[in-house]
Amino acid sequence: MSIVNMHKVTFIGMSTDQSRLLTDLQSMGCVQIIPLVSGREAVANTTPIAGAREALKFLQTHPRRRRQVLDIQRFNAVEVQQRTLEVRNRLHDLKDERDFLIKRIQDMRPWGDFVLPSLEDMGNLRLWFYVLPNKELPKIKASELIWEIIRRDNRFCYVIVINEEEPLEISAPRVHLGYKSRHQLEARLDDVELAIEDAQAERAYLTRWHDLFSQNINHLEDLTVCQNALAQIYSNDSTFALQAWTPTEGLAALEDYSKQQNFYFVSEVSEPEDNPPTLMRNPSWLSAGEDLVTFYMTPGYRTWDPSAITFVSFVIFFAMILADAGYAAIMGLFLMFRWKKMGHSSSGRRFRPLLVSVVTASLVFGALVGSYFGVTPNDTSLPGKLHILQMTDTNRMMMISVVIGVFHIVLANIMNAYRYEHWQERLSSVGWISMICGGFALAISNLTSQTSLQNIGITLMVIGGLLIVWFTAPREKPLNRFVQGVLGLTKLSGALGDVLSYLRLFALGLGSASLAIEFNRMAVGVYEGYPGVGLFFALLILILGHGVNLFLGIASGVIHGLRLNVIEFFNWGLKEEGNLYKPFKQSEDNLWNR
Repeated sequence: MSIVNMHKVTFIGMSTDQSRLLTDLQSMGCVQIIPLVSGREAVANTTPIAGAREALKFLQTHPRRRRQVLDIQRFNAVEVQQRTLEVRNRLHDLKDERDFLIKRIQDMRPWGDFVLPSLEDMGNLRLWFYVLPNKELPKIKASELIWEIIRRDNRFCYVIVINEEEPLEISAPRVHLGYKSRHQLEARLDDVELAIEDAQAERAYLTRWHDLFSQNINHLEDLTVCQNALAQIYSNDSTFALQAWTPTEGLAALEDYSKQQNFYFVSEVSEPEDNPPTLMRNPSWLSAGEDLVTFYMTPGYRTWDPSAITFVSFVIFFAMILADAGYAAIMGLFLMFRWKKMGHSSSGRRFRPLLVSVVTASLVFGALVGSYFGVTPNDTSLPGKLHILQMTDTNRMMMISVVIGVFHIVLANIMNAYRYEHWQERLSSVGWISMICGGFALAISNLTSQTSLQNIGITLMVIGGLLIVWFTAPREKPLNRFVQGVLGLTKLSGALGDVLSYLRLFALGLGSASLAIEFNRMAVGVYEGYPGVGLFFALLILILGHGVNLFLGIASGVIHGLRLNVIEFFNWGLKEEGNLYKPFKQSEDNLWNR
Protein backbone atom coordinates (compact mmCIF):
# COMPACT_ATOMS: atom_id res chain seq x y z
CA MET A 1 0.00 0.00 0.00
CA SER A 2 2.49 2.57 -1.20
CA ILE A 3 3.73 4.53 -4.18
CA VAL A 4 6.35 2.50 -6.03
CA ASN A 5 9.84 3.98 -6.35
CA MET A 6 10.73 4.97 -9.90
CA HIS A 7 14.10 5.00 -11.66
CA LYS A 8 15.04 6.87 -14.80
CA VAL A 9 16.63 4.51 -17.34
CA THR A 10 18.46 5.38 -20.55
CA PHE A 11 19.08 3.17 -23.58
CA ILE A 12 21.57 4.14 -26.30
CA GLY A 13 22.17 2.08 -29.45
CA MET A 14 22.39 2.05 -33.22
CA SER A 15 19.51 3.62 -35.13
CA THR A 16 18.89 0.37 -36.98
CA ASP A 17 18.04 -1.32 -33.66
CA GLN A 18 15.56 1.19 -32.24
CA SER A 19 12.47 -0.56 -33.67
CA ARG A 20 13.61 -3.85 -32.15
CA LEU A 21 14.14 -2.20 -28.76
CA LEU A 22 10.66 -0.67 -28.81
CA THR A 23 9.06 -3.98 -29.75
CA ASP A 24 10.84 -5.76 -26.91
CA LEU A 25 10.06 -3.04 -24.35
CA GLN A 26 6.42 -3.13 -25.43
CA SER A 27 6.38 -6.88 -24.78
CA MET A 28 7.91 -6.39 -21.33
CA GLY A 29 5.48 -3.57 -20.48
CA CYS A 30 7.49 -2.10 -17.60
CA VAL A 31 8.55 1.38 -18.78
CA GLN A 32 6.90 4.73 -19.42
CA ILE A 33 8.79 6.55 -22.16
CA ILE A 34 10.02 10.09 -21.53
CA PRO A 35 9.62 12.20 -24.71
CA LEU A 36 12.96 13.49 -25.98
CA VAL A 37 11.54 15.00 -29.19
CA SER A 38 9.20 17.98 -29.36
CA GLY A 39 5.68 17.49 -30.68
CA ARG A 40 6.29 19.25 -34.02
CA GLU A 41 9.40 17.18 -34.76
CA ALA A 42 7.58 14.02 -33.76
CA VAL A 43 4.82 14.67 -36.28
CA ALA A 44 7.39 15.34 -38.99
CA ASN A 45 9.36 12.15 -38.28
CA THR A 46 6.57 9.59 -38.27
CA THR A 47 3.07 8.86 -39.49
CA PRO A 48 1.39 6.76 -36.78
CA ILE A 49 -1.07 4.05 -37.71
CA ALA A 50 -4.33 4.87 -35.96
CA GLY A 51 -8.03 4.18 -36.15
CA ALA A 52 -8.20 0.39 -35.80
CA ARG A 53 -11.35 0.50 -33.65
CA GLU A 54 -13.01 2.97 -36.02
CA ALA A 55 -12.23 0.73 -38.99
CA LEU A 56 -13.59 -2.34 -37.21
CA LYS A 57 -16.78 -0.51 -36.26
CA PHE A 58 -17.21 0.61 -39.87
CA LEU A 59 -17.05 -3.01 -41.04
CA GLN A 60 -19.28 -4.29 -38.23
CA THR A 61 -22.09 -1.87 -38.99
CA HIS A 62 -22.45 -3.01 -42.60
CA PRO A 63 -25.84 -4.74 -42.89
CA ARG A 64 -24.58 -7.71 -44.91
CA ARG A 65 -21.08 -9.16 -44.65
CA ARG A 66 -19.41 -11.12 -47.39
CA ARG A 67 -18.18 -14.66 -46.89
CA GLN A 68 -15.23 -14.50 -44.50
CA VAL A 69 -11.66 -15.22 -45.58
CA LEU A 70 -10.02 -17.50 -43.03
CA ASP A 71 -6.54 -17.85 -44.58
CA ILE A 72 -4.27 -15.66 -42.45
CA GLN A 73 -1.57 -15.77 -45.14
CA ARG A 74 -3.75 -13.68 -47.45
CA PHE A 75 -4.49 -11.08 -44.78
CA ASN A 76 -2.64 -7.80 -44.29
CA ALA A 77 -4.15 -6.07 -41.26
CA VAL A 78 -2.49 -2.69 -41.86
CA GLU A 79 -3.56 -2.59 -45.51
CA VAL A 80 -7.14 -3.56 -44.67
CA GLN A 81 -7.30 -0.91 -41.98
CA GLN A 82 -5.98 1.81 -44.26
CA ARG A 83 -8.34 0.86 -47.09
CA THR A 84 -11.30 0.69 -44.70
CA LEU A 85 -10.60 4.12 -43.24
CA GLU A 86 -10.08 5.56 -46.72
CA VAL A 87 -13.44 4.18 -47.86
CA ARG A 88 -15.11 5.44 -44.68
CA ASN A 89 -13.72 8.95 -45.11
CA ARG A 90 -14.56 8.98 -48.83
CA LEU A 91 -18.08 7.79 -48.16
CA HIS A 92 -18.51 10.42 -45.46
CA ASP A 93 -17.34 13.19 -47.80
CA LEU A 94 -19.56 11.96 -50.63
CA LYS A 95 -22.64 11.86 -48.41
CA ASP A 96 -21.92 15.37 -47.18
CA GLU A 97 -21.58 16.57 -50.76
CA ARG A 98 -24.81 14.79 -51.74
CA ASP A 99 -26.71 16.48 -48.91
CA PHE A 100 -25.25 19.83 -49.93
CA LEU A 101 -26.22 19.33 -53.58
CA ILE A 102 -29.75 18.26 -52.71
CA LYS A 103 -30.20 21.33 -50.53
CA ARG A 104 -28.70 23.66 -53.17
CA ILE A 105 -30.90 22.21 -55.94
CA GLN A 106 -34.00 22.64 -53.78
CA ASP A 107 -33.01 26.27 -53.12
CA MET A 108 -32.58 26.89 -56.87
CA ARG A 109 -35.87 25.37 -58.07
CA PRO A 110 -38.00 28.52 -57.48
CA TRP A 111 -35.52 30.58 -59.52
CA GLY A 112 -35.49 28.34 -62.61
CA ASP A 113 -32.53 26.85 -64.50
CA PHE A 114 -30.06 29.51 -65.58
CA VAL A 115 -26.36 30.26 -65.92
CA LEU A 116 -25.02 33.40 -64.30
CA PRO A 117 -23.39 35.80 -66.80
CA SER A 118 -19.83 36.96 -66.21
CA LEU A 119 -19.08 40.25 -64.44
CA GLU A 120 -17.73 41.73 -67.67
CA ASP A 121 -21.01 41.00 -69.45
CA MET A 122 -22.93 42.50 -66.50
CA GLY A 123 -20.76 45.64 -66.35
CA ASN A 124 -19.52 44.68 -62.86
CA LEU A 125 -23.10 44.37 -61.62
CA ARG A 126 -24.14 41.35 -59.56
CA LEU A 127 -27.37 39.47 -59.01
CA TRP A 128 -28.59 39.27 -55.41
CA PHE A 129 -31.32 36.75 -54.57
CA TYR A 130 -33.86 37.23 -51.75
CA VAL A 131 -36.96 35.48 -50.46
CA LEU A 132 -39.07 38.27 -48.97
CA PRO A 133 -42.38 38.10 -47.14
CA ASN A 134 -45.11 39.73 -49.18
CA LYS A 135 -45.55 42.43 -46.55
CA GLU A 136 -41.94 43.56 -47.15
CA LEU A 137 -42.52 44.21 -50.85
CA PRO A 138 -43.59 47.88 -50.42
CA LYS A 139 -40.22 48.66 -48.83
CA ILE A 140 -38.25 47.43 -51.82
CA LYS A 141 -40.63 49.23 -54.18
CA ALA A 142 -39.93 52.44 -52.34
CA SER A 143 -36.18 52.03 -52.71
CA GLU A 144 -34.10 53.05 -55.71
CA LEU A 145 -32.84 49.52 -56.30
CA ILE A 146 -33.19 47.69 -59.61
CA TRP A 147 -35.18 44.57 -58.87
CA GLU A 148 -37.45 41.96 -60.40
CA ILE A 149 -39.94 39.47 -58.95
CA ILE A 150 -39.25 36.00 -60.36
CA ARG A 151 -41.98 34.14 -58.55
CA ARG A 152 -44.64 34.80 -55.95
CA ASP A 153 -46.88 32.69 -53.72
CA ASN A 154 -49.28 33.30 -50.81
CA ARG A 155 -46.49 34.07 -48.35
CA PHE A 156 -43.29 35.00 -50.17
CA CYS A 157 -42.01 36.69 -53.26
CA TYR A 158 -38.71 35.69 -54.89
CA VAL A 159 -36.81 38.84 -55.79
CA ILE A 160 -33.59 39.44 -57.75
CA VAL A 161 -31.77 42.71 -57.10
CA ILE A 162 -29.15 44.04 -59.54
CA ASN A 163 -26.41 46.04 -57.84
CA GLU A 164 -22.62 46.22 -57.51
CA GLU A 165 -22.63 45.70 -53.72
CA GLU A 166 -24.99 43.78 -51.49
CA PRO A 167 -27.90 46.16 -50.82
CA LEU A 168 -28.24 47.34 -47.24
CA GLU A 169 -31.88 48.37 -47.65
CA ILE A 170 -33.04 44.75 -47.47
CA SER A 171 -33.03 43.28 -43.97
CA ALA A 172 -33.74 39.67 -45.04
CA PRO A 173 -30.73 37.38 -45.51
CA ARG A 174 -29.87 36.71 -49.13
CA VAL A 175 -30.12 33.27 -50.73
CA HIS A 176 -26.79 31.72 -51.75
CA LEU A 177 -27.11 29.90 -55.07
CA GLY A 178 -23.48 29.67 -56.12
CA TYR A 179 -22.11 30.08 -59.63
CA LYS A 180 -23.20 26.72 -61.08
CA SER A 181 -26.50 26.17 -62.82
CA ARG A 182 -29.12 23.78 -61.57
CA HIS A 183 -28.42 21.52 -64.55
CA GLN A 184 -24.75 21.30 -63.57
CA LEU A 185 -25.62 20.55 -59.95
CA GLU A 186 -28.01 17.78 -60.96
CA ALA A 187 -25.36 16.24 -63.17
CA ARG A 188 -22.88 16.36 -60.30
CA LEU A 189 -25.48 14.82 -57.99
CA ASP A 190 -25.78 11.84 -60.36
CA ASP A 191 -21.99 11.39 -60.30
CA VAL A 192 -21.95 11.57 -56.49
CA GLU A 193 -24.74 8.98 -56.19
CA LEU A 194 -22.77 6.61 -58.43
CA ALA A 195 -19.59 7.22 -56.39
CA ILE A 196 -21.50 6.42 -53.18
CA GLU A 197 -22.67 3.13 -54.70
CA ASP A 198 -19.08 2.29 -55.66
CA ALA A 199 -17.86 3.11 -52.13
CA GLN A 200 -20.62 0.99 -50.60
CA ALA A 201 -19.62 -1.89 -52.88
CA GLU A 202 -15.99 -1.53 -51.80
CA ARG A 203 -17.08 -1.47 -48.17
CA ALA A 204 -19.06 -4.67 -48.73
CA TYR A 205 -15.97 -6.26 -50.29
CA LEU A 206 -13.83 -5.32 -47.29
CA THR A 207 -16.28 -6.99 -44.89
CA ARG A 208 -14.85 -10.37 -45.95
CA TRP A 209 -11.83 -9.53 -43.75
CA HIS A 210 -13.96 -8.66 -40.72
CA ASP A 211 -13.24 -11.75 -38.61
CA LEU A 212 -9.48 -11.73 -39.20
CA PHE A 213 -9.39 -7.98 -38.64
CA SER A 214 -11.26 -8.35 -35.35
CA GLN A 215 -8.78 -10.99 -34.20
CA ASN A 216 -5.83 -8.70 -35.00
CA ILE A 217 -7.22 -5.51 -33.50
CA ASN A 218 -4.78 -5.63 -30.57
CA HIS A 219 -1.86 -6.02 -32.96
CA LEU A 220 -2.92 -2.92 -34.86
CA GLU A 221 -3.29 -0.90 -31.67
CA ASP A 222 0.16 -2.05 -30.61
CA LEU A 223 1.51 -0.74 -33.91
CA THR A 224 -0.10 2.61 -33.19
CA VAL A 225 1.42 2.81 -29.72
CA CYS A 226 4.81 1.73 -31.05
CA GLN A 227 4.75 4.32 -33.84
CA ASN A 228 3.87 7.04 -31.33
CA ALA A 229 6.68 5.89 -29.04
CA LEU A 230 9.10 5.95 -31.96
CA ALA A 231 8.32 9.64 -32.39
CA GLN A 232 9.43 10.32 -28.79
CA ILE A 233 12.95 8.88 -29.23
CA TYR A 234 15.91 11.07 -30.07
CA SER A 235 17.76 9.70 -33.10
CA ASN A 236 20.13 10.76 -35.82
CA ASP A 237 21.64 8.94 -38.78
CA SER A 238 23.67 6.52 -36.66
CA THR A 239 22.46 6.38 -33.03
CA PHE A 240 19.39 6.81 -30.90
CA ALA A 241 18.64 7.52 -27.23
CA LEU A 242 15.57 6.45 -25.25
CA GLN A 243 14.71 7.50 -21.71
CA ALA A 244 11.95 6.05 -19.58
CA TRP A 245 10.66 5.63 -16.05
CA THR A 246 10.50 2.13 -14.60
CA PRO A 247 9.62 0.68 -11.18
CA THR A 248 12.54 -0.48 -9.07
CA GLU A 249 11.63 -4.14 -9.53
CA GLY A 250 11.92 -3.75 -13.31
CA LEU A 251 15.58 -2.67 -13.29
CA ALA A 252 17.06 -6.17 -13.18
CA ALA A 253 15.06 -7.37 -16.20
CA LEU A 254 15.96 -4.27 -18.22
CA GLU A 255 19.64 -4.52 -17.32
CA ASP A 256 19.79 -8.19 -18.30
CA TYR A 257 18.02 -7.44 -21.56
CA SER A 258 20.41 -4.60 -22.45
CA LYS A 259 23.42 -6.85 -21.86
CA GLN A 260 21.98 -9.58 -24.06
CA GLN A 261 21.09 -7.17 -26.89
CA ASN A 262 24.26 -5.00 -26.60
CA PHE A 263 22.51 -1.74 -25.73
CA TYR A 264 24.16 0.86 -23.54
CA PHE A 265 22.05 1.03 -20.37
CA VAL A 266 22.19 3.26 -17.31
CA SER A 267 19.73 3.83 -14.47
CA GLU A 268 19.51 6.62 -11.94
CA VAL A 269 17.25 7.56 -9.05
CA SER A 270 14.89 10.46 -9.51
CA GLU A 271 16.15 13.92 -8.63
CA PRO A 272 14.07 16.53 -6.73
CA GLU A 273 13.53 18.46 -9.97
CA ASP A 274 12.21 15.35 -11.75
CA ASN A 275 8.52 14.56 -12.01
CA PRO A 276 8.21 10.76 -12.10
CA PRO A 277 4.82 9.16 -12.75
CA THR A 278 2.84 7.71 -9.85
CA LEU A 279 2.35 3.95 -9.61
CA MET A 280 0.29 2.77 -6.62
CA ARG A 281 0.79 -0.83 -5.55
CA ASN A 282 -1.90 -2.48 -3.40
CA PRO A 283 -3.16 -6.00 -2.72
CA SER A 284 -5.68 -7.20 -5.31
CA TRP A 285 -8.61 -6.82 -2.91
CA LEU A 286 -7.75 -3.15 -2.41
CA SER A 287 -7.02 -2.35 -6.07
CA ALA A 288 -10.45 -0.76 -6.53
CA GLY A 289 -9.34 1.87 -4.01
CA GLU A 290 -6.82 3.06 -6.61
CA ASP A 291 -9.67 3.60 -9.07
CA LEU A 292 -11.60 5.60 -6.47
CA VAL A 293 -8.55 7.81 -5.94
CA THR A 294 -7.65 8.34 -9.60
CA PHE A 295 -11.30 9.07 -10.42
CA TYR A 296 -10.61 12.53 -9.01
CA MET A 297 -6.83 12.97 -9.02
CA THR A 298 -3.50 11.18 -9.10
CA PRO A 299 -1.39 11.62 -5.96
CA GLY A 300 1.99 13.23 -6.48
CA TYR A 301 4.97 10.89 -6.67
CA ARG A 302 6.41 12.26 -3.42
CA THR A 303 3.15 12.14 -1.47
CA TRP A 304 1.49 8.92 -0.26
CA ASP A 305 -0.99 6.32 -1.45
CA PRO A 306 -4.50 6.91 0.00
CA SER A 307 -6.09 3.88 -1.74
CA ALA A 308 -6.61 1.75 1.39
CA ILE A 309 -8.08 4.59 3.47
CA THR A 310 -10.30 5.71 0.58
CA PHE A 311 -11.50 2.13 0.09
CA VAL A 312 -12.49 1.67 3.74
CA SER A 313 -13.98 5.14 4.25
CA PHE A 314 -16.00 4.93 1.04
CA VAL A 315 -17.49 1.63 2.18
CA ILE A 316 -18.44 3.08 5.59
CA PHE A 317 -19.87 6.29 4.14
CA PHE A 318 -21.95 4.39 1.57
CA ALA A 319 -23.38 2.11 4.25
CA MET A 320 -24.32 5.06 6.48
CA ILE A 321 -26.03 6.88 3.60
CA LEU A 322 -27.99 3.83 2.40
CA ALA A 323 -28.98 2.96 5.99
CA ASP A 324 -31.22 -0.02 5.18
CA ALA A 325 -30.46 -3.73 5.38
CA GLY A 326 -33.28 -4.60 2.98
CA TYR A 327 -31.84 -2.41 0.25
CA ALA A 328 -28.42 -3.91 0.93
CA ALA A 329 -29.89 -7.40 0.47
CA ILE A 330 -31.28 -6.38 -2.93
CA MET A 331 -27.83 -5.11 -3.90
CA GLY A 332 -26.32 -8.38 -2.70
CA LEU A 333 -28.70 -10.44 -4.85
CA PHE A 334 -27.90 -8.32 -7.88
CA LEU A 335 -24.17 -8.74 -7.18
CA MET A 336 -24.58 -12.53 -6.97
CA PHE A 337 -26.43 -12.49 -10.29
CA ARG A 338 -23.65 -10.46 -11.96
CA TRP A 339 -20.71 -12.08 -10.15
CA LYS A 340 -19.69 -14.53 -12.87
CA LYS A 341 -20.03 -12.01 -15.67
CA MET A 342 -17.93 -9.48 -13.76
CA GLY A 343 -15.12 -12.02 -13.65
CA HIS A 344 -14.78 -11.90 -17.44
CA SER A 345 -13.10 -8.46 -17.37
CA SER A 346 -10.15 -7.15 -15.38
CA SER A 347 -12.13 -4.10 -14.22
CA GLY A 348 -14.96 -6.34 -13.03
CA ARG A 349 -12.55 -8.48 -11.01
CA ARG A 350 -11.01 -5.34 -9.48
CA PHE A 351 -14.38 -4.04 -8.28
CA ARG A 352 -15.67 -7.34 -6.87
CA PRO A 353 -14.06 -6.87 -3.41
CA LEU A 354 -15.29 -3.27 -3.20
CA LEU A 355 -18.87 -4.24 -4.01
CA VAL A 356 -18.79 -7.14 -1.55
CA SER A 357 -17.50 -4.79 1.14
CA VAL A 358 -20.18 -2.20 0.34
CA VAL A 359 -22.97 -4.79 0.54
CA THR A 360 -21.62 -6.29 3.77
CA ALA A 361 -21.15 -2.91 5.47
CA SER A 362 -24.63 -1.80 4.35
CA LEU A 363 -26.17 -4.98 5.78
CA VAL A 364 -24.38 -4.46 9.10
CA PHE A 365 -25.25 -0.76 9.44
CA GLY A 366 -28.81 -1.38 8.29
CA ALA A 367 -29.16 -4.01 11.01
CA LEU A 368 -27.66 -1.64 13.61
CA VAL A 369 -30.22 1.07 12.80
CA GLY A 370 -32.99 -1.54 12.53
CA SER A 371 -34.26 -0.70 9.06
CA TYR A 372 -35.49 -3.41 6.66
CA PHE A 373 -37.27 -1.67 3.78
CA GLY A 374 -38.30 0.93 6.33
CA VAL A 375 -39.71 -1.67 8.76
CA THR A 376 -38.29 -1.89 12.30
CA PRO A 377 -38.10 -5.47 13.66
CA ASN A 378 -39.61 -6.57 16.97
CA ASP A 379 -37.28 -6.09 19.95
CA THR A 380 -37.55 -9.77 20.91
CA SER A 381 -36.39 -11.05 17.50
CA LEU A 382 -32.77 -11.56 16.48
CA PRO A 383 -32.78 -8.54 14.12
CA GLY A 384 -34.40 -6.54 16.93
CA LYS A 385 -31.57 -7.42 19.32
CA LEU A 386 -29.06 -6.10 16.74
CA HIS A 387 -30.94 -2.80 16.62
CA ILE A 388 -28.78 -0.56 18.84
CA LEU A 389 -28.91 2.76 16.96
CA GLN A 390 -31.89 5.00 16.32
CA MET A 391 -31.81 7.11 13.14
CA THR A 392 -34.30 9.44 14.78
CA ASP A 393 -31.91 10.05 17.70
CA THR A 394 -30.65 13.25 16.14
CA ASN A 395 -28.05 14.19 18.76
CA ARG A 396 -26.37 10.80 18.84
CA MET A 397 -26.30 10.33 15.05
CA MET A 398 -24.99 13.84 14.52
CA MET A 399 -22.29 13.20 17.11
CA ILE A 400 -21.28 9.96 15.35
CA SER A 401 -21.04 11.81 12.02
CA VAL A 402 -18.92 14.60 13.52
CA VAL A 403 -16.61 12.10 15.26
CA ILE A 404 -16.10 10.34 11.93
CA GLY A 405 -15.35 13.70 10.29
CA VAL A 406 -12.82 14.66 12.96
CA PHE A 407 -11.12 11.27 12.74
CA HIS A 408 -11.04 11.36 8.94
CA ILE A 409 -9.48 14.81 8.71
CA VAL A 410 -7.04 14.09 11.55
CA LEU A 411 -5.99 10.91 9.75
CA ALA A 412 -5.40 12.93 6.57
CA ASN A 413 -3.09 15.28 8.47
CA ILE A 414 -1.27 12.36 10.09
CA MET A 415 -0.55 10.81 6.68
CA ASN A 416 0.47 14.19 5.26
CA ALA A 417 2.91 14.73 8.15
CA TYR A 418 4.30 11.20 7.85
CA ARG A 419 5.43 11.68 4.26
CA TYR A 420 7.89 14.47 5.12
CA GLU A 421 11.45 13.55 6.04
CA HIS A 422 12.33 16.69 8.01
CA TRP A 423 10.59 17.16 11.36
CA GLN A 424 9.99 20.88 10.85
CA GLU A 425 7.87 20.22 7.75
CA ARG A 426 5.70 17.82 9.75
CA LEU A 427 4.81 20.21 12.53
CA SER A 428 2.31 22.23 10.49
CA SER A 429 0.13 19.14 10.04
CA VAL A 430 0.67 18.27 13.71
CA GLY A 431 -0.55 21.76 14.55
CA TRP A 432 -3.76 21.20 12.59
CA ILE A 433 -4.27 17.86 14.34
CA SER A 434 -3.95 19.63 17.66
CA MET A 435 -6.22 22.49 16.52
CA ILE A 436 -9.01 20.16 15.26
CA CYS A 437 -8.87 17.88 18.31
CA GLY A 438 -8.81 20.88 20.61
CA GLY A 439 -11.81 22.43 18.87
CA PHE A 440 -13.70 19.15 19.13
CA ALA A 441 -12.85 18.84 22.84
CA LEU A 442 -14.00 22.43 23.38
CA ALA A 443 -17.30 21.71 21.62
CA ILE A 444 -17.87 18.59 23.75
CA SER A 445 -17.11 20.55 26.93
CA ASN A 446 -19.75 23.13 26.05
CA LEU A 447 -22.31 20.35 25.63
CA THR A 448 -21.35 18.49 28.83
CA SER A 449 -20.17 21.45 30.98
CA GLN A 450 -16.87 19.69 31.82
CA THR A 451 -14.31 22.32 32.81
CA SER A 452 -11.32 19.97 32.55
CA LEU A 453 -12.19 19.07 28.98
CA GLN A 454 -12.57 22.76 28.20
CA ASN A 455 -9.05 23.48 29.50
CA ILE A 456 -7.65 20.60 27.45
CA GLY A 457 -9.38 21.92 24.34
CA ILE A 458 -8.10 25.47 24.78
CA THR A 459 -4.56 24.20 25.45
CA LEU A 460 -4.57 22.01 22.33
CA MET A 461 -5.88 24.86 20.17
CA VAL A 462 -3.22 27.28 21.47
CA ILE A 463 -0.44 24.74 20.85
CA GLY A 464 -1.83 23.97 17.43
CA GLY A 465 -2.09 27.64 16.53
CA LEU A 466 1.54 28.26 17.48
CA LEU A 467 2.73 25.29 15.44
CA ILE A 468 0.71 26.44 12.43
CA VAL A 469 2.00 30.02 12.63
CA TRP A 470 5.66 29.06 12.95
CA PHE A 471 5.90 25.92 10.79
CA THR A 472 3.56 26.54 7.85
CA ALA A 473 6.56 27.88 5.88
CA PRO A 474 9.60 26.68 7.90
CA ARG A 475 12.15 27.44 5.18
CA GLU A 476 11.19 31.12 4.76
CA LYS A 477 12.83 34.10 6.45
CA PRO A 478 11.38 34.97 9.90
CA LEU A 479 9.08 37.82 8.81
CA ASN A 480 7.76 36.00 5.75
CA ARG A 481 7.54 32.83 7.81
CA PHE A 482 5.32 34.57 10.36
CA VAL A 483 3.11 36.16 7.68
CA GLN A 484 2.67 32.81 5.89
CA GLY A 485 1.79 31.18 9.20
CA VAL A 486 -0.84 33.78 10.06
CA LEU A 487 -2.34 33.32 6.61
CA GLY A 488 -2.33 29.58 7.25
CA LEU A 489 -4.58 30.11 10.25
CA THR A 490 -7.29 31.38 7.91
CA LYS A 491 -7.97 27.73 7.06
CA LEU A 492 -9.58 27.39 10.50
CA SER A 493 -13.03 28.21 9.14
CA GLY A 494 -12.43 25.72 6.34
CA ALA A 495 -11.55 23.05 8.88
CA LEU A 496 -14.81 23.70 10.75
CA GLY A 497 -16.78 23.54 7.50
CA ASP A 498 -15.07 20.30 6.45
CA VAL A 499 -15.86 18.61 9.77
CA LEU A 500 -19.50 19.72 9.66
CA SER A 501 -19.70 18.50 6.06
CA TYR A 502 -19.73 14.94 7.42
CA LEU A 503 -23.18 15.62 8.86
CA ARG A 504 -24.44 14.69 5.40
CA LEU A 505 -23.89 11.06 6.44
CA PHE A 506 -26.62 11.40 9.05
CA ALA A 507 -28.87 13.67 6.96
CA LEU A 508 -28.86 11.45 3.86
CA GLY A 509 -29.27 8.29 5.93
CA LEU A 510 -32.21 9.80 7.80
CA GLY A 511 -33.73 10.94 4.51
CA SER A 512 -33.47 7.45 3.01
CA ALA A 513 -35.00 5.83 6.11
CA SER A 514 -37.81 8.41 6.27
CA LEU A 515 -38.72 7.89 2.62
CA ALA A 516 -38.88 4.12 3.13
CA ILE A 517 -41.21 4.56 6.10
CA GLU A 518 -43.46 6.98 4.21
CA PHE A 519 -43.80 4.66 1.24
CA ASN A 520 -44.84 1.87 3.61
CA ARG A 521 -47.45 4.15 5.23
CA MET A 522 -48.82 5.16 1.84
CA ALA A 523 -49.13 1.52 0.77
CA VAL A 524 -50.90 0.57 4.01
CA GLY A 525 -53.29 3.52 3.67
CA VAL A 526 -54.22 2.58 0.10
CA TYR A 527 -54.66 -1.09 1.04
CA GLU A 528 -56.93 -0.29 3.97
CA GLY A 529 -58.86 2.44 2.16
CA TYR A 530 -59.66 0.42 -0.96
CA PRO A 531 -60.25 -3.25 -0.08
CA GLY A 532 -59.53 -5.67 -2.91
CA VAL A 533 -58.19 -3.44 -5.66
CA GLY A 534 -56.14 -1.54 -3.08
CA LEU A 535 -53.78 -4.53 -2.82
CA PHE A 536 -52.62 -4.02 -6.41
CA PHE A 537 -51.97 -0.30 -5.95
CA ALA A 538 -50.33 -0.90 -2.55
CA LEU A 539 -47.88 -3.34 -4.14
CA LEU A 540 -47.29 -0.87 -6.96
CA ILE A 541 -46.48 1.89 -4.46
CA LEU A 542 -44.11 -0.39 -2.56
CA ILE A 543 -42.24 -1.53 -5.68
CA LEU A 544 -41.97 1.88 -7.32
CA GLY A 545 -41.38 3.77 -4.07
CA HIS A 546 -38.66 1.52 -2.72
CA GLY A 547 -37.16 1.22 -6.20
CA VAL A 548 -36.81 4.98 -6.46
CA ASN A 549 -35.50 5.21 -2.89
CA LEU A 550 -32.94 2.47 -3.55
CA PHE A 551 -31.75 4.27 -6.67
CA LEU A 552 -31.45 7.56 -4.78
CA GLY A 553 -29.63 5.82 -1.94
CA ILE A 554 -27.09 4.24 -4.29
CA ALA A 555 -26.58 7.51 -6.16
CA SER A 556 -26.16 9.46 -2.92
CA GLY A 557 -23.82 6.82 -1.50
CA VAL A 558 -21.56 6.96 -4.54
CA ILE A 559 -21.59 10.74 -5.00
CA HIS A 560 -21.26 11.82 -1.38
CA GLY A 561 -19.13 8.83 -0.38
CA LEU A 562 -16.62 9.91 -3.00
CA ARG A 563 -17.05 13.61 -2.26
CA LEU A 564 -16.07 13.29 1.40
CA ASN A 565 -12.90 11.52 0.30
CA VAL A 566 -11.82 13.55 -2.69
CA ILE A 567 -12.85 17.00 -1.39
CA GLU A 568 -12.61 17.07 2.41
CA PHE A 569 -10.06 14.28 2.93
CA PHE A 570 -7.76 15.02 -0.03
CA ASN A 571 -7.85 18.73 0.80
CA TRP A 572 -5.95 17.97 4.02
CA GLY A 573 -4.01 14.87 3.09
CA LEU A 574 -2.91 15.32 -0.53
CA LYS A 575 -1.38 18.66 -1.37
CA GLU A 576 0.28 17.65 -4.67
CA GLU A 577 -1.12 16.12 -7.83
CA GLY A 578 0.94 13.86 -10.05
CA ASN A 579 0.80 11.94 -13.33
CA LEU A 580 -0.50 8.39 -13.45
CA TYR A 581 2.01 5.74 -14.53
CA LYS A 582 1.02 4.50 -17.99
CA PRO A 583 3.38 1.74 -19.11
CA PHE A 584 4.35 1.27 -22.73
CA LYS A 585 2.90 -2.20 -23.24
CA GLN A 586 0.98 -4.44 -25.56
CA SER A 587 -2.81 -4.49 -25.62
CA GLU A 588 -2.84 -8.13 -24.58
CA ASP A 589 -1.98 -9.08 -21.01
CA ASN A 590 1.70 -9.81 -20.60
CA LEU A 591 3.65 -11.43 -17.82
CA TRP A 592 4.73 -8.15 -16.24
CA ASN A 593 1.21 -6.75 -15.93
CA ARG A 594 -0.62 -9.83 -14.73
